[in-house]
Amino acid sequence: MAVLGVDGWRGAWVGARLDGRRVTLLVLPDATAVLAEADVELVAIDMPIGLSDDGARECDVLARRRLARAGSSVFPAPVRPVLQAGSYAEACAVSRAASGRALSVQAWNLVPAVRSLDAALGVPPDDRVVEVHPELAFRALDPRVVAPKATARGLAQRIRALEPVMDVLDALADAPARVPAADALDACAAAWSARRLAGGRAECLGNGSTDRLGRPMRICW
Repeated sequence: MAVLGVDGWRGAWVGARLDGRRVTLLVLPDATAVLAEADVELVAIDMPIGLSDDGARECDVLARRRLARAGSSVFPAPVRPVLQAGSYAEACAVSRAASGRALSVQAWNLVPAVRSLDAALGVPPDDRVVEVHPELAFRALDPRVVAPKATARGLAQRIRALEPVMDVLDALADAPARVPAADALDACAAAWSARRLAGGRAECLGNGSTDRLGRPMRICW
């Protein structure tokens, strides 16, 4: 059965549906559409799922440490109370009260997507959906992936890493209009992680804890 890798993009989601070597890129309008994708064994998504109430997640700390110079690509996940905030100023106040730290602008920009995914997962959460991070996947595929993804060198390194495991060039050639190459490749890396998860071969970072809704606070690849 196919698996789905997903990356957030401009209020929507880029999906990479992987079946054998064939990968098909999709634009999915919201988290509900992501979870409704038919005949998918597992969904790997580059977005925080398990959320702490009062501090940093261990998986974020470990992922930044593992990625070294690329660790800045791992934005600290917002604490769960921030999902109710209506403005950045309110989010910072809520975050300080809960964890002692304000929220970064980058993390605040993720909040609408985190909130929509959180609502779509339901309680108990859909256990087919697992949090991943593309940079961990790319470096597992090929340690030579070191350049920033927005550069020509970075794009080429990521394509080279994916080519042995999927027909990534065919997928990019048929990608929906306006989907950036970097987001499409991140979704493809998430799809590779989804296949590993479905096959029981994935690696994960985290201390085994779950949030108060029972969602694992972990990042896999």
